Amino acid sequence: MSDARGADAVDATPAEASAEVPARAWKVLAISAAGVFVVFLDATVVNIAFPALSADFPDVTRAGLSWVLNAYAVVFGALLVTAGRLADDRGRKKVFLAGLMVFAVGSALCGVAPSVELLVAARALQAVGAALLVPASLALLLPEFPAARRAGAVGLWGAAGGAAAAAGPTLGALLVEGPGWRWVFLINVPFCVLAVVAGRRVLRESTGTPTVGRQDLLGVVMVTAVFGLLSLGLVQGESWGWTSWRVVGSFVVAALLVPVLVLRALRHPSPVLPVRLFVVRTFSVATAALLLFSAAFFAVILCNVLFLTGVWEYSVLRTAVAVLPSPLLAALLSPVTGRLADRLGFRVLVVPGALAMAAGAAWLALRTGSEASYWTDFLPGTVLIGLAIAFALPTLGAAGAASLLPHQFGAGSAVGATARQLGAVVGVAVLVAVLGEPAPADALDAFHRSWLVVAATATACAVLSLGLAGRRRAH
Repeated sequence: MSDARGADAVDATPAEASAEVPARAWKVLAISAAGVFVVFLDATVVNIAFPALSADFPDVTRAGLSWVLNAYAVVFGALLVTAGRLADDRGRKKVFLAGLMVFAVGSALCGVAPSVELLVAARALQAVGAALLVPASLALLLPEFPAARRAGAVGLWGAAGGAAAAAGPTLGALLVEGPGWRWVFLINVPFCVLAVVAGRRVLRESTGTPTVGRQDLLGVVMVTAVFGLLSLGLVQGESWGWTSWRVVGSFVVAALLVPVLVLRALRHPSPVLPVRLFVVRTFSVATAALLLFSAAFFAVILCNVLFLTGVWEYSVLRTAVAVLPSPLLAALLSPVTGRLADRLGFRVLVVPGALAMAAGAAWLALRTGSEASYWTDFLPGTVLIGLAIAFALPTLGAAGAASLLPHQFGAGSAVGATARQLGAVVGVAVLVAVLGEPAPADALDAFHRSWLVVAATATACAVLSLGLAGRRRAH
């Protein structure tokens, strides 16, 4: 029963709410957030380098080049849950540092890759490192903070990932226009090395409940296959065709594996997939809402970049500056929203945040025209989106983490990371499908439709988030 006790009722005494945080906890937060920052930066920064890659590899088709993006998304999403359980079993510090080193090696190989084939292989290696370090980073962070202060800490941790994803196009443009696209990858290496050096000195090793009986090796294969097939079908749907046997087959096999995987997880003494966590209402709602918000978030980031470059014909560098207010606002406000989540609960922040995303996307759909009018038509929408990122994205991560017991930190945080990654893949896939490849005369209407889909997705997230825990109750 203790495993099912969640944070549906978020209780805290005034003394707990003002609990003092040890100085080393902030160091752990800085190290874990740095790892998450480089991972989610690479999830979006490469998009802006795509034209430069096409110029350097002119003999490679667009479909072939798309695997520079897709290999990362598919492998990352497929391995997160398995990596989270590995961190709980083998040691979170050990897995986190290993993930950083693998990510650094993958990044270096990307930066020197002489062919697209080797670049894709190096991106897959990057994704292995990313999957290892993301759930382990949160699992290392949670024990360092008092329970009543964890929402703020997880908020800052999540804000690092959100700010990285939102700032990806800006930083990518600066690097592509400056030293070149290879530095999109090479810049990760020194950050990873510094994080490894600091992590060896500061981080403390921890594990979850030791595995009972045999390892769930078949479960590892099955959970990897489910998320890998779902991601594969989504990212390749547009290029392969949504009705092609490869896409339909990916979805069908994944759907057939899900009930088998759930039954196995319920019966196995140490399942790789922690399905029993989903009996906790806050965890279930937070995970589903995080998937929806991530879909809207990643879709609107890409949609805004494509609109500015395609319809208003902004340069890459001008586009980078134009989209900068959202990540800046999110980075500035996230520490404040984290503290508010500690005091007020989750619902009071997530619902307005998701509605702000819906309002920002709707504003862009209703206000933007074919003639550029940045200050009156585009900027207000991006400001609302920045507010949404600050209020909703880190708070949803904190809501899920609040439901976890210490031995569940690795596996549970991996489920949240998987929801975020799957949401990103879904959001981009839906955006590509809705946007299509319209003629110049129809492009504006296509972007308006895309923003309205984002608004609808964010609204659904707001409605679902009404089920999150509300105001804290003092005893």
